[in-house]
Order: sequence, then structure tokens, then C-alpha cells
Amino acid sequence: MLVLLAFIIVFHITSAALLFIATIDNAWWVGEEFFTDIWRVCRNNTNCTEIDDSFNGYATIQAVQATMILSTILCCIALFIFVLQLFRLKQGERFVLTSIIQLLSCLCVMIAASIYTNQRKEIHDSNGMYYQGIHEGNYGYSFILAWVAFAFTLISGIMYLILRKRK
Repeated sequence: MLVLLAFIIVFHITSAALLFIATIDNAWWVGEEFFTDIWRVCRNNTNCTEIDDSFNGYATIQAVQATMILSTILCCIALFIFVLQLFRLKQGERFVLTSIIQLLSCLCVMIAASIYTNQRKEIHDSNGMYYQGIHEGNYGYSFILAWVAFAFTLISGIMYLILRKRK
């Protein structure tokens, strides 16, 4: 049982790390001479422009930013509550609260990645002066990590729901 708990904690910490990297790092859309994310657009590693309210579709980018931040916070809160429940729950009880919070984190990261997937082309097209020539890029590793974090948080949320505290 101790090995199972250690695995679950490591899995949860990995999920949180993936969420932090996906939220902070600048690689949601990348190409030869540029990289962009939900915070800024960079060309040649030196010319970076912060995404602010002068961008068309800024509300969409803000929604992605907010849901990624919320997802990361909920994942950390779920880990904290899991540790508390580990010592407070009676044997045979489920980690339902931890599961609910982790599944909410899963939902938030799914919403963020889905919005970005759906609206990326429109945002790039409507902000031609910032995104000029970057349509030839690909989704970067931060975007992929966001989807991997979605899968990890979903799996850990289900594991917490199934898990019972045993001897």
C-alpha cells in the first residue's frame, strides 16, 4: 500500500510540474525564427512582445491564461488536501474531495487547450503585425504538455475516486 501511495504522490507532483511548465514556458506555437505562447510573441529570441489588451482577441487569450493558472492552482490544492486526508480519513473512506478538485483541474486545462486549439488561427490572423510570417509553425512542447497534463490530471482524479485508505 505504501508503494501505491508513493506512486500516486509522484504521479500528482508530475501532473503539477507539467501544468507549471505548460503555463509558464514560451512554446505553444513555434517555428524556425519565432515562438509564442499565451503570454508573449518572440522573434529571434530578442524581439519579444507581451500580449496585452491592444491585441485583437485578447479576451480569448485571457481565458486561456486564466484557466491554465486555475488548473495549476487546483492541482496544487488537490495535492495539499490529499496529504491532509491521508492522515485524517478513517480506513475505508475515499478521497472524494481530492478527486473532485483534481477533476476540476483536469477540466480547466482541457478548456484552456481547447480554446487555444480552436482560436489560434483567428488570433494569429487578426494580429498580423505581431504574428506576421508565423503561420508556418507547429504546436510547441508547452501546448503538448498541456494536453499530457490533462490526461495525467484525469487519471489521477479517477485514481483518487477509486482509492480507499487501507492498512
